[in-house]
Amino acid sequence: MKKYNLKEIKKIIFLPLADLIFKAQTVHQENFKSSDFQLASLISIKTGSCPEDCKYCPQSAHYNVDLKKEKLIEIARVKKAAETAKNNGADRFCMGAAWKKLPDGKDFDKVIEMIKTVKSLNLEACVTLGSINELQAKKLKDAGLDAYNHNIDTSPEFYKKIITTRTFNERLDTIKIVRKAGISVCCGGIIGMGESWNDRAKMLEVLANLSPHPESVPINALVPSKGTPLEKQELIKPFDMVRMIATTRIIMPKARVRLSAGRKELSQETQMLCFLAGANSIFYGDTLLTTPNNEMKEDKKLINEYAELGNLLT
Repeated sequence: MKKYNLKEIKKIIFLPLADLIFKAQTVHQENFKSSDFQLASLISIKTGSCPEDCKYCPQSAHYNVDLKKEKLIEIARVKKAAETAKNNGADRFCMGAAWKKLPDGKDFDKVIEMIKTVKSLNLEACVTLGSINELQAKKLKDAGLDAYNHNIDTSPEFYKKIITTRTFNERLDTIKIVRKAGISVCCGGIIGMGESWNDRAKMLEVLANLSPHPESVPINALVPSKGTPLEKQELIKPFDMVRMIATTRIIMPKARVRLSAGRKELSQETQMLCFLAGANSIFYGDTLLTTPNNEMKEDKKLINEYAELGNLLT
């Protein structure tokens, strides 16, 4: 596994766009079949009232946001959503809860049953539940959990301007616990929060030097939420996402690169460029936790049109 330093990553990220996409597509073809494309569906199983102060997040209890708060939902609702996702072509089902750390007791036991329910439908199961300890990680693994999402969000330096209730190193510690338990790591970040290109490159440097690389790397674009400190942040330039996807593919060649939040603001053509640049997964469904996403029918059309170019199987 090649390790990259900041200088090398910045050299890649600032290549002429055509050269960057060509290099990324070359690496992609060396490591994935063109038909290898994952559709992941995401549901919020516990919404709002989070004690964290992430400035981008409408689920934080620190901000006055118009959000319907929900306690941990019922297992039957998860099963229904998972069945719908599978019937619409998804092969991974992700569950997110607005916790700083996973609580023990009845809620934890319920999450375990949710994972088992998803696995019984022959879907990959992924969760994002905040920080966890080693015993919890083992129990999640024993329940059949395939992947755990825990993003680093941004560079270590810019992170302090976005979140104060959890340190950057605490995030890395959780990733280590997940890895030690034998659970696949899903870890990426967000662009468009006011960070510099140097911050973006540093974020990728941290991810690329995790050993081994995360199996999944979601790249999100900020969707400004009214009531949060970043509500007036400008949307990213579309080609910024293309550059991030391409660079991620080059420096983490075997990772599944997921084009995640913010897709709704990208044109179909930009999304196709992201696929050409090495993205081989999307979140599939009308909502990502609390953030609007492309409608399934729009994504089916997108995937079919891209397949016609000979890059994906329908």
